Amino acid sequence: MAARLKVTQVKSEIGGKPNQRETMRSLGLKRIGDIVVKEDSSSLRGMIRTVAHLVKVEEIN
Repeated sequence: MAARLKVTQVKSEIGGKPNQRETMRSLGLKRIGDIVVKEDSSSLRGMIRTVAHLVKVEEIN
């Protein structure tokens, strides 16, 4: 079974670059405190790297 990642938004995207705001929306994060659980993949890791300063990531077994 593939690993799963829990992504939590901890900072606002206001004032960020447009590609960072779009990445947050495509992750499914809209406001501080939102949590999404996604299957780990290289494309997801790239999206997380783009907004690493706005989110907290935890691996779920």
